[in-house]
Amino acid sequence: MGMGIAFMQPALPTIVRTRLPTRIALGTTVYSNGLLVGEALPASLTLPFVLPALDGSWRASLVAWSVPVALVFLAALPAALARRAPAHAREPVRWWPDWRSPQVWALGIVSGATSALYYCLNAFLPDFLRHTGRGDLIGAALSALNWAQIPASLLLLAFSSRLVGRPRPIVVMGSIALAALAALVAMPGAWVVLWSGVIGFVTAFVLILTLALPAMLAAPSDVHRVSAAMFAIGYLCALVVPVLGGALWDLTGIAASAFLPAAAMAVGMVVAPSWLSAQRTGASRPA
Repeated sequence: MGMGIAFMQPALPTIVRTRLPTRIALGTTVYSNGLLVGEALPASLTLPFVLPALDGSWRASLVAWSVPVALVFLAALPAALARRAPAHAREPVRWWPDWRSPQVWALGIVSGATSALYYCLNAFLPDFLRHTGRGDLIGAALSALNWAQIPASLLLLAFSSRLVGRPRPIVVMGSIALAALAALVAMPGAWVVLWSGVIGFVTAFVLILTLALPAMLAAPSDVHRVSAAMFAIGYLCALVVPVLGGALWDLTGIAASAFLPAAAMAVGMVVAPSWLSAQRTGASRPA
């Protein structure tokens, strides 16, 4: 399943660039909305509804959630097989990313910051709340973190042409994320639920903005490798940053220190967009 996701996600910006070249913002927002809803629904419905209906079998539950995926695959297969590859896809294809490009690293850092914030909060919120004596808020805080992503995707769906493809909204959202993370640590109690929701909103908002950028900044023949580099850097950050946060908590004994690496990534989210430009990423240099 992990390999399937790794193949799928870099392909999606390329598909949008190829099939919706004049509506990249809208196309990215639509499929991102599907990604977020697809994450939220199984996580929310499995325990209260699906598992009881299937005699508590997690295996049967996994199969049940695979059925919609199989149906979408079967519905899309004829169109995929019938469609001819674009002209640039029939030319020799460069696949190795241009690791010297500042824009590639800017995209990767922003992508990594959104993933790091999201996964750090999912990992550390339960123990942080138990540590502060508010374990009763774990469910509410995690729900706020995850469900606040949906309004962000709907907002971008309505205003995609005005917001997607511009660095300034990323900078603003990075600043909000940094402030919300500081407030979450400094204001324990029921406020944690609010700030978790704010961070969830920001991560979804920036995720969608970032997903659109390879298709907007790169040449059509380079979107796939720019996207691959962005996801490689982003998911490496998503892996390393929570581990560093856990190590800091263990070393210092201070629960709030677990969020420091995520805060550093939020700073990167504010700074990195300045490296982006209207030039086509990776189009001028050979692999």
